[in-house]
Amino acid sequence: MGCSFSGLNALYDTANGGGDVWINENRFRILKPMGQDGFMANVFIVKEILSDPSISNKLKDPSHVSDDGTYAMKKVLIQNNEQLELVKEEIRVSSLFSHPNLLPLLDHAIISVKASQDQSKKQEAYLLFPVHLDGTLLDSVKTMKAKKEFFSTLEVLQIFHQLCAGLKHMHNLDPPYAHNDVKPGNVLLTLRKGQAPLAKLMDFGNARPARRQIRSRSEALQLQEWASEHVSAPFRAPELWDCSTHCDIDERTDIWSLGCTLFAMMYGVSPFECALEESDESPQLVIVNAQIKWPTEPNAQYPNDLNQFVTWMLQPQATVRPRIDDIVIHVDKLISKYSH
Repeated sequence: MGCSFSGLNALYDTANGGGDVWINENRFRILKPMGQDGFMANVFIVKEILSDPSISNKLKDPSHVSDDGTYAMKKVLIQNNEQLELVKEEIRVSSLFSHPNLLPLLDHAIISVKASQDQSKKQEAYLLFPVHLDGTLLDSVKTMKAKKEFFSTLEVLQIFHQLCAGLKHMHNLDPPYAHNDVKPGNVLLTLRKGQAPLAKLMDFGNARPARRQIRSRSEALQLQEWASEHVSAPFRAPELWDCSTHCDIDERTDIWSLGCTLFAMMYGVSPFECALEESDESPQLVIVNAQIKWPTEPNAQYPNDLNQFVTWMLQPQATVRPRIDDIVIHVDKLISKYSH
């Protein structure tokens, strides 16, 4: 799927009360909302109304074709040029990735929509994805925590391995890309009988080339401001809270978030949420100082190997944090150890 924006078209079928959407040559019926993705975006379950050619004819990977014609559609309301450029960038960046553990963008369209008399002309974007009805890792963690249940050590490692594989694909591009918002809410799970859930990292709206040189106070403040708006606080790396005026930022910001995500898979919360509940210090100080509070519930005990693995990723100094290739090697070893 290309990424040009000329000739893109999608139209509401107003005769059906806005229930149908055309994304280029393909027509979809909106079945029900799935939730929100940020302030200006809503996600719906849609079903293709079969036409010729079908969306399945466009998809290079047969595994992306829905058996029953249902997909997920993200609808973004665009009110200004800045929002338009952000959507275009999300489409462009999503089109760079092709990996089984990264959610693929199947098709997209940007259209103009009629505005009321007192409003300026608006645009809407439609982004089509495979649908995953089992929800996110965050949904699973919350449900399990409420039942006082936990993933087994092997399940944690198998899900985590998939996240690492997807992230490795991004980090090994030329230039490397950082996801910039790795967290349980951005990991889709598909439950599978007799094996670990299939995990896919999603939401590439914040993904950017990972490596940046910061050489002034204004550049440091600009990065901190961007991070405060786009990177979830409990999973945000220390260098994005307190950026030096002379430093090199790289993809290891994601490694910090990955460590926080592993902790959350194990214990149901970010590693710093526990510490923040018992501290009067600011979130920035707790995170920059890596004040991890390990839960002590007897039914939430994991091998020390896993706790050490988390600590290895949560090094406050980015320069001593491991890279994704190191993480993958280590998680392979742990899977081998705990599979027997």
